[in-house]
Amino acid sequence: MTFSVMLSTMSEGMVRTFVIFILTVVGSLPLGMIVALLRKSRFAPVRMLVGAYISIIRGTPLMLQLLVWYFGPFYLFKMDIGGWRFPALIIGFIVNYAAYFAEIYRGGIESIPVGQYEAAEVLGFTKAQTFLRIILPQVIKRIMPAVTNEVITLVKDTSLAFTLAYQEVFSLAKQISASQTSFMPFVIAGVFYFIANYVVAFIMARIEKALDYYK
Repeated sequence: MTFSVMLSTMSEGMVRTFVIFILTVVGSLPLGMIVALLRKSRFAPVRMLVGAYISIIRGTPLMLQLLVWYFGPFYLFKMDIGGWRFPALIIGFIVNYAAYFAEIYRGGIESIPVGQYEAAEVLGFTKAQTFLRIILPQVIKRIMPAVTNEVITLVKDTSLAFTLAYQEVFSLAKQISASQTSFMPFVIAGVFYFIANYVVAFIMARIEKALDYYK
């Protein structure tokens, strides 16, 4: 198998990897904010429940979580999981990364001086207005480096989709390498991940630079 054929064969896996990445980012970033706000709820049972969720997610491997999301419905509810592979994969990634983003958001929110809340109240802002117009823009600016690190990690973690036998770029690289007894598929996959991470880092750096006026 020539290099061009390998690249063509693995291109579909690259697209699938990209889809996993995009859906996870789109789903986990807003969910993480919701979880972070619930973590700061005045109701103790809510805080405890959310804290337990974050603790479990951060304390167990993503690979194990993907297996639970995929096989859990069958063992618990005898559900047919024939078409459940991709939904389980995306749900597993989103739920996992939402927990990490929630802690990043929480750290950013708690870093804002309490005096800003008090000043906003004096000026007649509601709690929602205070958060959306004053607190959130500063939080986004402060957490960008941490968010960038998590997003870069996500690019590499998409390779864990092989756990559920999903044909993304890493799975295809393994299969082609084994069938062709060639190391080249791993080189192609490595270059793909490197370029993807470079693009992500570049985009996030541009966003961070655009937010400099919040200093």
